[in-house]
Amino acid sequence: MRGSLLINRRGMQRFRQLAITVTGSVKIKLLLCCCIAFTLLALAGRSSDFMRWTKPAEQFSVPGKGYAIVVNTWKRYDLLKQSISHYSTCAGLDSIHIVWSEPNPPSESLVKYLNHILLSKSKGARQAELKFDINKEDSLNNRFKEIKDLKTDAVFSIDDDVIFPCSSVEFAFSVWQSAPDTMVGFVPRAHWVDQLEGKKDYYIYGGWWSVWWTGTYSMVLSKAAFFHKKYLSLYSNEMPASIREYTTKNRNCEDIAMSFLVANATGAPPVWVKGKIFEIGSTGISSLGGHSERRTTCVNRFVAEYGRMPLVYTSVKAVDSRHAWFW
Repeated sequence: MRGSLLINRRGMQRFRQLAITVTGSVKIKLLLCCCIAFTLLALAGRSSDFMRWTKPAEQFSVPGKGYAIVVNTWKRYDLLKQSISHYSTCAGLDSIHIVWSEPNPPSESLVKYLNHILLSKSKGARQAELKFDINKEDSLNNRFKEIKDLKTDAVFSIDDDVIFPCSSVEFAFSVWQSAPDTMVGFVPRAHWVDQLEGKKDYYIYGGWWSVWWTGTYSMVLSKAAFFHKKYLSLYSNEMPASIREYTTKNRNCEDIAMSFLVANATGAPPVWVKGKIFEIGSTGISSLGGHSERRTTCVNRFVAEYGRMPLVYTSVKAVDSRHAWFW
């Protein structure tokens, strides 16, 4: 009798253990299924975001006025054509202004081609305008000359050899709308005090690796940045003429000069927007030897002109969370 009871008890224990094992296995399988389903949904949403980057009109609604793109170029007509062809498809585009500083005016064939591209690729109900801003003098300051007939407050300053997806441009524009007095751009740079020499009033210009290493920045370069059109007037008419003369003579640092101007006017830092940059050009001023040293000289020259250091550090970065895994 005892033997049969012992067998029954052992059988019941085994049955319970089996039931617990099966239940746990089912729970694990259900959990794994939920994880797989969640991952598939996330990937589906992610892939749809990738598919939509070429359709900026569906990404952002652009209330009221859009923005004007000011393209700085110099004898790189193929790059200019690629740039205009791309940005013509951006939803918020109101007008494109090409800063022309070459000795000869643009050819009729170039003007005709670019207008055709703009007409065929413009998005939305309104037709974007294309204008050449002809300059008699070859100066880097030309990119910041006041444009009298601008219809928008927002200016997107861009070089002819860099391309950003329209979705990134529209997102940066929306960030600028939340802080229209500051500069909002894609290319951050920094400055810091030269502590090695013990000079409290001497500054070093820091490139991208300085930003990457420290996580802070104090400038966004005008090769890809939004700012208010009022700064064009301030740059041309109110900023010390000696700064404009210096940039013309040294063919460098007009972007640093604009960063100083905006920071001096606002007392606030710029905003760095995360975005994918496609460089379609091969060489530029930054590729020349001694570039960082010349930029350092510019920073200290401008500090002397203003009588103080107006640049403000920040570690803020604007990220479009719809297109980022981690933010």
